[in-house]
Amino acid sequence: MTDTAAVLTEDGSGGPPKPERLGKREVWIFYWAFSVFYTALSVGICLLGRATPPPRPDVNAMQAAAWFDQHQLGIQVGFVFLLVIAGGAAISNGIIGYFMMRMSSGKMLAYAYIATMGVGAIPGFQLILACWLTATFRPDRSPDVLYLLYDLGMLSYNGSLGCFTAAYTVMAIAILYDKNGIFPKWFAYITIWQIVTEILASQMWLHHSGAFAWNGMITLYIALVVFGLWIVCFLALFRIAASRETVDTPALYELQDAR
Repeated sequence: MTDTAAVLTEDGSGGPPKPERLGKREVWIFYWAFSVFYTALSVGICLLGRATPPPRPDVNAMQAAAWFDQHQLGIQVGFVFLLVIAGGAAISNGIIGYFMMRMSSGKMLAYAYIATMGVGAIPGFQLILACWLTATFRPDRSPDVLYLLYDLGMLSYNGSLGCFTAAYTVMAIAILYDKNGIFPKWFAYITIWQIVTEILASQMWLHHSGAFAWNGMITLYIALVVFGLWIVCFLALFRIAASRETVDTPALYELQDAR
């Protein structure tokens, strides 16, 4: 009886015990947190805050002040909501770093990704929330002050380049050099296009209208298409990678690193 029990798995079937699937439940929790955060981000930024698609850059101070007055409630509701859930960005960066640490390219690139995205969240996300909420907090301010907050928020949100360029660079390098097959190589090339769109976005600091302005076809809409494709592909690959996780997955990768 003892010998028979020793070869039975938990479901009573014969054969060697199978590795427990989904041993790290937090991986799936983070998967859904990632999905929910980006959905909530889209609602707050696009539908309520009206930052994407953005308002026009070729306006004067009175027009900028009138725009804040027109969208005051949406900005206040949407952006206060985003301030509450802003920590979701750290969760998103952390789960990407988690899978990068599983790559044979080494943990330093994962640390670099997490650090650069963490720094980039301040100019690329938090600053527009602070600027536009400040503008709507006292709408009777001078139109020139509101004009400054209008420009500073949008240029920071769409034109914060260096941190994100560095983050996507180290991620692409990690995927290309990885031998563990965490993510397919083609995802690295989509990530490289993220770098290209960040570089193109530098032109918005020089143009008030046209394809290179902050609401232009090249600096904004192409970038949105590439980013949307990147997110969709990442969620699909994230799900595949998470489904391969087992209780002993960390030990296997630590053994590979030791070799």
